[in-house]
Amino acid sequence: MKDKFLKAAAITPDIRVGDTDFNTENIIKAMNEAHKLDVKLAVFPELVISGYTCNDLFLQDILLKGSLDGLKKIIKASENLDMITIVGLPFLNNFKLYNVAAVVFNGKLLGLVPKQHIPNYSEFYEARHFAVGPKEVSYIDIPELGYELEDSGSFVSFGANLLFKAKNLPELVIGIDICEDLWMPVPPSCYHAMASATVIANLSASDETTGKDLYRRELVKNQSARLISGYIYADAGEGESSTDLVFAGHNLIAENGSILSETKRFENGMTISEIDLGRLVSERRRMSTFTINDPETNGYEVAEFEFKNICDTTLTRHFEKTPFVPNDKNDRDRRCDEILNIQAKGLKKRLEHTHCKSAVIGISGGLDSTLALLVTAKAFDMLGLDRSGICAVTMPCFGTTDRTYQNAYILTEKIGATLKEVPIHEAVNLHFRDIGHDSSIHDVTYENSQARQRTLILMNLANELNGMVIGTGDMSELALGWATYNGDHMSMYGVNCSVPKTLVRFLVLYYAETTPDKQLHDVLMDVLDTPVSPELLPPDKDGKIAQKTEDLVGPYELHDFFLYYIMRFGYTPSKIYRLAKYTFDGDYDKETIYKWLRTFYWRFFAQQFKRSCLPDGPKVGSVALSPRGDWRMPSDASVNMWIKDIETLEKEL
Repeated sequence: MKDKFLKAAAITPDIRVGDTDFNTENIIKAMNEAHKLDVKLAVFPELVISGYTCNDLFLQDILLKGSLDGLKKIIKASENLDMITIVGLPFLNNFKLYNVAAVVFNGKLLGLVPKQHIPNYSEFYEARHFAVGPKEVSYIDIPELGYELEDSGSFVSFGANLLFKAKNLPELVIGIDICEDLWMPVPPSCYHAMASATVIANLSASDETTGKDLYRRELVKNQSARLISGYIYADAGEGESSTDLVFAGHNLIAENGSILSETKRFENGMTISEIDLGRLVSERRRMSTFTINDPETNGYEVAEFEFKNICDTTLTRHFEKTPFVPNDKNDRDRRCDEILNIQAKGLKKRLEHTHCKSAVIGISGGLDSTLALLVTAKAFDMLGLDRSGICAVTMPCFGTTDRTYQNAYILTEKIGATLKEVPIHEAVNLHFRDIGHDSSIHDVTYENSQARQRTLILMNLANELNGMVIGTGDMSELALGWATYNGDHMSMYGVNCSVPKTLVRFLVLYYAETTPDKQLHDVLMDVLDTPVSPELLPPDKDGKIAQKTEDLVGPYELHDFFLYYIMRFGYTPSKIYRLAKYTFDGDYDKETIYKWLRTFYWRFFAQQFKRSCLPDGPKVGSVALSPRGDWRMPSDASVNMWIKDIETLEKEL
């Protein structure tokens, strides 16, 4: 459970209807198997000790006694398991029969949670046997389990408004739904989450009909998103009666709108994954509209327990290497089209508002300026303006290569923009003489003088053309401060400001794959194949790019990974290092990840002053660095605490 990861399991054991001894034996067997895999929370199906499809056998004393005997054995079996186990059984209280979830830990029954919504329609007729569970928590004695009455006259907590909290992992608060509860307009888990529950366990017996799995999957996924919670759905499977129904054992584990793992239907088994409690708590903390009420003042009781060991959870779940980019190609194409439209709509509004009939873009033949040109063309189409009003300016200087120059030329021609070439060699050399800089010294002055000269030309051309300078810099560059202050850092509208470098590539690729123009496709593919570079230093002896950005600041796929988890969830550097090491295993060694993570934090803090005065630009995803929106940070904030956390990793290296 290091870094607040909870290893959870949804389990469908083999059962026989009405055979509580057989069922209990298989439940205990599955508990032990889960515990060997370091599971800390194991959830079993609804009425699993007896079987869900017992029907009128639920009215037989021997079945109810057998279920309690089974629960007693499960409690005993849990004594040496550092794991919460939740099982379903029929339970008689005050002469009424309830469908309950029993929460067991370390040889104790922590509580019984009754089902609140009893279906009595179509193939369901639970109301024939079961009463609606009370919300209010009472305390009951169960002599059959061997408990003795306390002075209060009560021992076991019983009621739907019951939560279970780990003392030594306070981010873990468990609430319980039972099957039909999830299908209600307002499931009980909604109230559980608002009373601080971070993980919902659903003990279910959902029969299988055509297409129901898709609906069930969406319900679980969407409920976890609505509640910003983990959601563990354990379903009844083979072994239930097939007299009228078939059960598929469709087990699911979801987290905040994502399915982490699920079992194959029609096969009894177990699905395991790690729920990131830190992510859930961070997201709730960020969302001011997600209100957490005090459990006790809202009619809830909290049963506490304490794990013996907060272990270093082995990760098995999947983390995307490019979290800003959808993994599925169909979804990626849809998202790329959507993002291009968001960017173009933002620029369209700005051009419309300022009555600009032209736009000026510095075109380098690189990825960022290519995307900005494509977006600007789209905005012009939306406005019904002729694309010739787009002035694409190429400004060759000391580092320009023939490859990027030719790509800029062909790209501009194919888009239908107007190309203007303004060589800046002489102007930059004159500037060097003015300030007394030796042009043979290729330092930051040498580089930035070129960037600022280009911006000067773009701004003045925009004035001359009654137009607007369109910024090309992307969000990854802004995070690293990889921009010349008042050079490429500045524009009149930055269309790429919330698009990370890894996503820029896919947007350009999408455009290349969907354009009917073969020559445009070819030039876009060559742009994608060109190393990322500011081209501020002279080419090598073969005329190729000598200055490669990723050699200097690190791989953008790593930096975008770091940025996502820093911005989106506020993770510690050590946790991000762990995730990166796990996700990029085989791509980068731990020393490389450590090196660039440290670089990222130094640059991220040191370069905030550049982000504090960013031009306007549209937000396209869940993360942005605008000082007017998602990210407001002092320009002189200290990085020391973050670096100290990174330095704790050095012993591993």
